[in-house]
Amino acid sequence: MRHSFLLRLLSGVALAASIALAGSLAGPLAAHAEDKPAVAAAEETPFDPLSVNTFSGAFLAARTADFDKDYETAVALYKIALQFDATNADVKQRLMVTQLMNGDFEEGVKLADALKNDPAVERITAVVRGMEAIRKREYKSAEKILVYKGPNDLDKMMNDLLLAWAKFGDGKPKDALKLISGMEGPEWLAIFKNYHAGALAAAAGDKSTARARLNEAILDRNGASAAPDTFLRAVMALARLEARDGNKQKALDAVAVGDNFITSYAPLKALRQSIESGEKQEQQVRTAAQGAAAVLFSIGGALNRDGAEDIVSLYLQTARALDPDSDDMLVLLGGLAENQKKPERAIEYYRAVPEKSPMRRISELQLGLNLADTGKVAEAKKHLQELIDADPSDLRSYLALGSVYSDAKDYKAMAALYDKAADVIGAVPQRNHWSIFFQRAIAHERLKEWDKAEPNFRKALELNPDQPQVLNYLGYSWVDMNKNLDEGLDMIRKAVSLKPDDGYIVDSLGWAYFRLGRFDDAVAELERAAELKAGDPTINDHLGDAYWRVGRKLEATFQWNRALGLKPEEAEIPKIKLKVENGLPELKKTEPASAEAKDEKPLQNPSPEGTAVDRKS
Repeated sequence: MRHSFLLRLLSGVALAASIALAGSLAGPLAAHAEDKPAVAAAEETPFDPLSVNTFSGAFLAARTADFDKDYETAVALYKIALQFDATNADVKQRLMVTQLMNGDFEEGVKLADALKNDPAVERITAVVRGMEAIRKREYKSAEKILVYKGPNDLDKMMNDLLLAWAKFGDGKPKDALKLISGMEGPEWLAIFKNYHAGALAAAAGDKSTARARLNEAILDRNGASAAPDTFLRAVMALARLEARDGNKQKALDAVAVGDNFITSYAPLKALRQSIESGEKQEQQVRTAAQGAAAVLFSIGGALNRDGAEDIVSLYLQTARALDPDSDDMLVLLGGLAENQKKPERAIEYYRAVPEKSPMRRISELQLGLNLADTGKVAEAKKHLQELIDADPSDLRSYLALGSVYSDAKDYKAMAALYDKAADVIGAVPQRNHWSIFFQRAIAHERLKEWDKAEPNFRKALELNPDQPQVLNYLGYSWVDMNKNLDEGLDMIRKAVSLKPDDGYIVDSLGWAYFRLGRFDDAVAELERAAELKAGDPTINDHLGDAYWRVGRKLEATFQWNRALGLKPEEAEIPKIKLKVENGLPELKKTEPASAEAKDEKPLQNPSPEGTAVDRKS
């Protein structure tokens, strides 16, 4: 759910290009590819890297593991490849990158030093070596390493901020603040400048400068959208500064600014309680090493989106080497591991969050969800129920446990859970409570209790009239039941207009057209859905049906076969195979177009966006 504004501006990041270059090794090594690769990902039994006995086998297996984000295996295999070709610079480059992304910072630093004159990875090696110098408190060395004269705005900002923290470590906070104040660049630079100037001034004891710069940061709405993690750090830093200075109300006012940006954010709630109870507040960033880590955290957080996993992993893991107990960094790493389908790794990060951290509640919620993803469903239910019992007012706990019930298709328990959540909300729900009613509606719809489902869908829309997931689900359900057809179709169209790039919602519109017998319109929308969400078996199955109805029978069979190859749900496999063999039955003139897919339901059952337990389809 990151805003794409900053990412569009930074699409030419040199460091990202360096990683891509280091990862593109097939050409230089094609001559070694006479042997078949030992592909770890394809093995059903645990893969033993030591079983590989050729350069090409090790290299190609390493690339497979690398692509699958199995960095630990990739590191082992790149090392084996180097045993066969110790001077291969390309393999050394990729080994260094995977070591860093795997959290092996000290090993990565050794290779970074060896590759410091290699132009292909110069940006990576300079940052890593500079961070290592700061970690060792060799600040003058860091200043020499981190000088950057290139044209890229992001790289220049990163190096200038790191230089500032090196100067701070060297006992020159005024020079550091002067350097930050003199930084020039695009508009998005402001949030980073103001936060780091404020954090550095606070660490130096310059309260007036810290207060001024942090206030500028938290009033930067565009910056908050582009870099939400940095914005929230600024909010919490200002609140802690004011609280420590005895300005309790000003501290709470700062927290309120954060609440207006993101509602029901657990760390802000915990910080507010801590301030109200008079607990002593400590700044998150107090040393040069923590400041340098905060620079990479800021940039990694802003870049965090699908497709940027490598560069974000590299930034965050390098930052973690300098600030291993950073709670928000651990949560961000956990979320990254989740996106990479590595729940065991995510659990390790969430468990590492300090127990007294304001981020602990979020980490516990995500930990529960990942336990379920690893097959430990009973443990996940117990864990999440204990979180509800500990704080029944935290509605995200219900959403987390409800997600586990939904995945387990235990809709009765899911409905009962959301009944309890609705009781907690009371008679006057707020806008941000729409998700509870939406999830309760889904539970009743799956239980075929439409008389209970529809009022909850309507309540969710009443609270949040432009929520595309609710519009899509309710609109499609009406079309599916051949009722409120015009209103239902309008709802789906509105959902598409709100999220035109969501393949699932576009599929709903195409499938609604199919149900209504508008087959040409169905084909147009379903083809677009298949482009937006490539590789989804349900969308391909729907497209096959639409092709069949417009007479494109060969293409229909191709799509059905493609759906089978994409591992659809078990219950759908015999239905699709029957269509491959016989096609669709002829429509009777008196038969509604929707009858042939009577039992289909909307594709999605997502938890609401913007929560800590967001689990998109």
